[in-house]
Amino acid sequence: MNRYFVYIAQFFIAGLIFSCKPSSNKTDLIENLLKERYDILLSYTPDSLAMPRSYSFETEKIRKVPSKDWTSGFYPGNLWLLYKLSGNESYKHHAKQWTAFIEKEKHNDKTHDMGFKVFCSFGQGLKHTNSEDYKSIIIKSAKTLSTRFNDSIGCIRSWDFNKDIWQFPVIIDNMMNLELLFEATKLSQDSTYHNMAIQHANTTLKNHFRDDHSIFHVIDYDTISYQPRMKVTHQGLNDLSVWARGQAWGIYGYTMAYRYTKDSRYLKQAEATATFYLNHKKLRDDGIPYWDFHDPEIPNAPRDVSAATIVAAALVELYGFTKNKTYLNYSKKVVEALKSEEYILETSVNAPFILKHSTGNWPKNDEVDVPIIYADYYFLETLLRLKNVNTI
Repeated sequence: MNRYFVYIAQFFIAGLIFSCKPSSNKTDLIENLLKERYDILLSYTPDSLAMPRSYSFETEKIRKVPSKDWTSGFYPGNLWLLYKLSGNESYKHHAKQWTAFIEKEKHNDKTHDMGFKVFCSFGQGLKHTNSEDYKSIIIKSAKTLSTRFNDSIGCIRSWDFNKDIWQFPVIIDNMMNLELLFEATKLSQDSTYHNMAIQHANTTLKNHFRDDHSIFHVIDYDTISYQPRMKVTHQGLNDLSVWARGQAWGIYGYTMAYRYTKDSRYLKQAEATATFYLNHKKLRDDGIPYWDFHDPEIPNAPRDVSAATIVAAALVELYGFTKNKTYLNYSKKVVEALKSEEYILETSVNAPFILKHSTGNWPKNDEVDVPIIYADYYFLETLLRLKNVNTI
């Protein structure tokens, strides 16, 4: 990865954040920050086998993945978001190049993460290109994803591994992939995808939430009775703990589902879990949660910036539906925290990321307290959403 891309992204972010007050010169400021770096960005060469996922400070290496990895769509998505935020055509050019590498995933029926991969790339791109090819790729991807839907259970199957333990696992993360289905119906006028998304959301609503509105990570369904047989975790501290990113997926997922359906149950759940999250006694003052609210090592436990940015993006939208300024204030607080040296990745690091201190999979000691690509994606989305409601 060309280290100058890091400089470009970080100078852009710094310019955007530090010009948060409404100003007619905001665009000029961004242009000036990037002007000397246009040629460097254009010389950056996309690589289909080197989608950046995370960075290790220990090894000083970028973790690179192919398109089949669930995180592959975020880097192209980041470029589309940067294009929208800046208006710089060079971001659009590179976004198209990186997005093209994801197309073959439209046939991949071995994963539920079609939304993360395809909609975060082609879906973002469609907002700026109106490409018929992008539309057909999204529809085909939704059709492929639908093969994992079990009508008797009412859910899309998440993982295929651990077959000796699980029969039909469904993770809360899977709510995020419903956006692809909702959009596919809008593009194709085929209600099958929309109806499937609603069934999945309804089943998840029934089984994933605890009485206090916190969220189980994994529900394993019995393939004979079609009822939950296990309520467990795979990435949290333990089965009954509060894994921060799991709460984030749920808040975002049901806010998004309400956007497409206007089902008041979805809005109510998004608000209830958001209230649980925001009022949790272990939530840090700067709004950045520890990776799991039950980690006994708190306050020395790793943080998870990715959970914070996912929630922040969701709560800007939730504010739009409710006008509850508590949600907007949290999102603004997260942005304020993340613009500091504590969280912005040093320009000396040769890696195309923006933020530090995310945690991927703590139980496996995998990507703990490092820059992770999806934290940047939802950070950029938060900035864009805040900009659209005229609050930055």
